[in-house]
Amino acid sequence: MELRVLKYFLTIAREGSITGAANSLHLTQPTLTRQIQELEKELGQKLLVRGKYKVTLTPEGMILRKRAQEIVDMVEKTEAEFQAITDTISGEVYIGGGESDCMKYIAEIIKEIQADYPDIKFHISSGNAEDVTEKLDKGLLDFGVLIQPVDLSKYDNLPLPDKDVWGVIMRKDSTLAKKNYIELEDLKGLPLINSRQAMRKTSSKNEFIEWFKGEFENLNTVATINLVYNAAVMVKAGIGYAITLDKLVDTSEESELCFRPLKPRLESGLDIVWKKYQVFSPAAKLFLDKLQEKFGKEEV
Repeated sequence: MELRVLKYFLTIAREGSITGAANSLHLTQPTLTRQIQELEKELGQKLLVRGKYKVTLTPEGMILRKRAQEIVDMVEKTEAEFQAITDTISGEVYIGGGESDCMKYIAEIIKEIQADYPDIKFHISSGNAEDVTEKLDKGLLDFGVLIQPVDLSKYDNLPLPDKDVWGVIMRKDSTLAKKNYIELEDLKGLPLINSRQAMRKTSSKNEFIEWFKGEFENLNTVATINLVYNAAVMVKAGIGYAITLDKLVDTSEESELCFRPLKPRLESGLDIVWKKYQVFSPAAKLFLDKLQEKFGKEEV
């Protein structure tokens, strides 16, 4: 497979038509069609279903779209790293992470680095632990910020200062909003919106699950989420109560939502992680040096 043809295929997937993709790529339609037909022949699979006005991806085409995007991203990342090997430190640093107020520590380091090295660019991707670790393992990210509970055995890591507090996001007109904190008994029978990551059983201790004292499976989980924005939308719509971390949803005086912490208090720490034995670009190594300087862990 040629990288050029993979980019052609991704353009077709994005545009939804051969004609639109050909115009975007400044190619003739027959030329583009021939390239895709040769790709299908090379893979031995049909990738597109050609309709009258648009094309759709076959299941095999959807697999290729995911893999092709990863390949293109990796090539572009590699090219950027080699372009950065100069006397002046420059380049790209790729960081993925979940939604957390503790990302402010990462933001502080980025600000410091960019003040001294304005040619370094940072790319931040939001996602849950599964999304982030998958991209880390494939080399698409340099670092990941993971919210506990999570298995760290495959990675080098540094714990970030502070911890996030668990609680319940609800409408202000809810009866529970009159309380200062939420206990397990308050949640029984309520429609709940839960984090898929927090619910997942791991090889390490899961303090989130343990907080429910064996009652978690008996609760009424009506929806699960990986990031909290959509949970807030569902809470506003009256679908349920979201068990999530503090400071991720607007609960200001103007908002129709409020946050109440769990009792007993439940907190989750965060770690910034990277692949063991990873070879860093100069820009990524500078970022790691700043992390170790800030958070006091020996060099790896």
